[in-house]
Amino acid sequence: MGQLRKGFTTGTCASAAAKAAALFLLHNTLLPSPVEIPLPGGAVSFLNPVPQDPSGDLAGYWGVQKDAGDDPDVTGGAWICAAVVQVDPKEFARLCREGRGYFHKDFPGLYLNGGRGIGMVTKQGLACPPGHYAINPVPRTMIFSAVRQVVDGHGDLGCLEIRLAVPGGEGLGERTFNPRLGIVGGISILGTTGIVEPMSEEALLETIRLDIRTRLLENSREQAGMLFMAPGNYGSTWLKTALGVPEDRIVKCSNFVKAAMEMAAEEGGTHLLFTGHLGKLVKVAGGVENTHSRYGDRRMEILGDLVRGCGELPETDRERLLHRIGHANTTDEAVEILEEYGLAEQVLTLGAAQAKTWLEHWGAGHLKVEVVLFSGASRTVGRTKGARALLEKWRRGDAG
Repeated sequence: MGQLRKGFTTGTCASAAAKAAALFLLHNTLLPSPVEIPLPGGAVSFLNPVPQDPSGDLAGYWGVQKDAGDDPDVTGGAWICAAVVQVDPKEFARLCREGRGYFHKDFPGLYLNGGRGIGMVTKQGLACPPGHYAINPVPRTMIFSAVRQVVDGHGDLGCLEIRLAVPGGEGLGERTFNPRLGIVGGISILGTTGIVEPMSEEALLETIRLDIRTRLLENSREQAGMLFMAPGNYGSTWLKTALGVPEDRIVKCSNFVKAAMEMAAEEGGTHLLFTGHLGKLVKVAGGVENTHSRYGDRRMEILGDLVRGCGELPETDRERLLHRIGHANTTDEAVEILEEYGLAEQVLTLGAAQAKTWLEHWGAGHLKVEVVLFSGASRTVGRTKGARALLEKWRRGDAG
């Protein structure tokens, strides 16, 4: 099977479009060379933005057509557009004070705004505050950086407003989970690495198995059979930053949790530390074998079961808590509610224990699994009793 082609996130496309718009502002023409965008993961994309219809409502905008690679992404083929315009200091101050976009202390004089086809956040618990455009933190920094790279050294430009738009984004947003999350009127500008990884199940499973096999072969004799695993970037970043595990030792299993346990056991794994965000791992705690949203979303129901399992609240308080959790927009928001009752760490610890039970079950008795799960909102952590000991055992082997 040939390797699946990767694509670009909406954040990468928006950065390239914004950089092209900034170049146009300076030179009244786009320079002939492609626009270069450095990505957080170290890769570099080369995109060729094009001007939008000068007679329509996107006059002055430059656009990049999103290439999602071989990923079945709803936004694949969409035009991600941007304009960069000068604004007077009073208007800039008003935008910073009252606007629905974003400014950043590290990028003075720049304001990032949404527009047509960009979703608006209406609920708590997301990476963007309610009342603001759904442009996530990493893409915001990428866009600011792309424009700053162009305008540095041109102090006469004054204050600049970066405007984003996605023609047809309103309809595309309806085909995503945005309405359920509380994002209305368009798509979100997303991305953590700038690259869209293709989601062919067969190809991903082959990659995961190869990754497991490679990590096991690279272990020292003292580390024989040990594995570190996470569903994706959130969990792997936690393993690196909070636990000190090098990135090249971490297997990413995507949504295929049960399949990954089966493959780990088949490839000779014996001890595994599984780490991830509560939003994924709470599903595992409820026995969900594949955590992709198309297989259902029972996160709040499972969280409610975990709360019942703690059993430390009077009936009235527990029912009030369960009602609030059931109406939370995200698991991070639910954890903030749990913290009000002093139950966050206890619930997450119980969730880790139940996830461990299922992971070991899927490993058919061949794997000893420890679990660390965390909440992004408060950094509340739940872990199984043997997690620290397994990590220390690996470190001793690594040192040796």
